[in-house]
Amino acid sequence: MLTLTKIQTHEKEYPFIEQLLHESFPLAERRDDDLQRDYTDHNPKFTCYLITDEEESKRILVGLMTVWDLDGFHYGEHLATSLNLRNKGYGKQIMQRFCELYPDTFILEVERPTDEMAIRRIGFYKRCGFSLCEKDYMQPSYRKGGEEVPLYLMYAGTDSIDNQFESIRDTIYREVYGVK
Repeated sequence: MLTLTKIQTHEKEYPFIEQLLHESFPLAERRDDDLQRDYTDHNPKFTCYLITDEEESKRILVGLMTVWDLDGFHYGEHLATSLNLRNKGYGKQIMQRFCELYPDTFILEVERPTDEMAIRRIGFYKRCGFSLCEKDYMQPSYRKGGEEVPLYLMYAGTDSIDNQFESIRDTIYREVYGVK
């Protein structure tokens, strides 16, 4: 059974989290390590989860998910499973657990469906109960001088985010990316 554990940087499994972030997300899609560590330990709106599984009395490090508790919704910033455990059904289990843990409005960013992998990713989240909002959304850069990335938002826990789109976008920009 999957276990979701809030983790901090002093814990022995945290290097797994940082390594998985580096392996799974290019530099442009994650913040600097020092800021990531600071948020993990000190930002009350941010939670970093270590995802583990028990198999034959052995604890397996499965993955990570970072979640923001924002104004009226939760935002899943990063989700990754260990490279050697991908395509084994963990992703769906992880999303089911998070949707149970956060039954209110839950928001994700996804790449626009311009290539096979992005199309598959959107399909995966749809199979997990998420809907696609096709309003224009630009992910601000994680770093000064970086480029914005055109994405879409996906959501669960509500019938629509159309009426709240601007508020959700602005909250994510302000709280997650530090854009005023």
